[in-house]
Amino acid sequence: MAEVFAILLVAAICVALFAGYPVAFTLGGVSLAFALAGSALDLFSLGFLGALPQRIFGVMTNAVLLAIPLFIFMGVMLERSRIAEDLLETMGRLFGPLRGGLGISVIVVGVLLAAAKGVVGATTATMGLIVLPTMLRFGYDPRLAAGVVAATATLAQIFPPATVLVLLGDQLGNAYQAAQLSKGIFAPASVTVSDLFAGALVPGFVLVALYMLYVVAVAILSPQSAPAIPPDPKAPRGLALLGRLIAALIAPLALILAVLGSILAGVATPTEAAAVGAVGAIVLAALRGEGRLWPALVATVMKTAQMTSMIFVILIGATMFGLVFRGFGGDDLVHRGLSDLPGGSAGAIMVVMIAMFLLGFVMDAFEIIFVIVPIVAPILLAMPGVDPVWLGIMMAMNLQTSYIHPPLGPTLFFLRGVAPPEITTRHIYVGIIPFVVIQLAALVVLWFVPGLATALPRALYGGS
Repeated sequence: MAEVFAILLVAAICVALFAGYPVAFTLGGVSLAFALAGSALDLFSLGFLGALPQRIFGVMTNAVLLAIPLFIFMGVMLERSRIAEDLLETMGRLFGPLRGGLGISVIVVGVLLAAAKGVVGATTATMGLIVLPTMLRFGYDPRLAAGVVAATATLAQIFPPATVLVLLGDQLGNAYQAAQLSKGIFAPASVTVSDLFAGALVPGFVLVALYMLYVVAVAILSPQSAPAIPPDPKAPRGLALLGRLIAALIAPLALILAVLGSILAGVATPTEAAAVGAVGAIVLAALRGEGRLWPALVATVMKTAQMTSMIFVILIGATMFGLVFRGFGGDDLVHRGLSDLPGGSAGAIMVVMIAMFLLGFVMDAFEIIFVIVPIVAPILLAMPGVDPVWLGIMMAMNLQTSYIHPPLGPTLFFLRGVAPPEITTRHIYVGIIPFVVIQLAALVVLWFVPGLATALPRALYGGS
């Protein structure tokens, strides 16, 4: 009977989310109501809730999660340093004379912004405001323009220092240790945020290559959809253009090298590197802000506090849900369900991947990480042959897909909010479909070639 309550708890939360209630308060409020009802029916021990204050304290003092507000601060501050404008202008002049060249430029700049910001909303707003009007002005198909911008902005979900990778690294690290302890390994190995950062690089660049191939294919098969930009006789050329490109690239590449390079080299932890990145973003804003640093700093701190509070309130609500779900025996139910699936480890992972993809229609990536991953990851990682880094990157790419697939992908709403009037919701939804297919194809490739995710972490940090 208790396990029936666990199923009803999940169903009730889904119904409340569909009804439009805030996620954080839905997770906590519905879970508390079920806990009280279960206690009244002698199906739940309120002693489980005694662990809530300790868990919340653990969350708030977690050194790994301290990187989240710092990376968010870095991304929001970079919005105000006008790096994106310089990059897009210079890259556009470099590749623009080629059919599809402006689309290629957008993808290249999107990669740099993703690696420098790590925040999807900030990247989408920046690129949507700057790029879409330019692409439309030069005759790009609105569907292609919207799709390129939405998909490229969402690369901030997979390229380090993505906040999704930080949160996944924390959750998977705990799950991997729990999985090893359950098998009697009392000196467990660990998986860290640095492992996921390294593991995400090669799959991320594979995804970028597939995006570029699609744009090139469209430019060849439908030249009117991705025309070349007419040359500007007043624009710099040759060495002058090369000099402008180098000048535009110095700031973002220096910041990426300082943050990501120090993490991959083992010189700094993600939290330490995030602090360096935040200071670097302030310096860049000061150098390029023409004396407007203080207002920018105040606005950035306010935005960072808002986004960080949202993430941590969801985490607290998910913690309440996890305790109540386990109190009703839900984790045992999930364990039996995944263990009894045909196909062993592969079958269980496939079911979880499909479930995460479908949940992306109604839940944010952060919510899925906090609610689903702590339940299923210890079970999956205890199965034979499951590499934690590979599983983490599979989940990250899956969550990235959930950010862009219609009808409720958050990136689509971000883009709709900043798109010019010529871009309709239909343009955005139709334009993003090929990129969703590309994402799913990349997931299939990663499924059959796990070394794409595991080779670099093993080369950098060792391991089996």
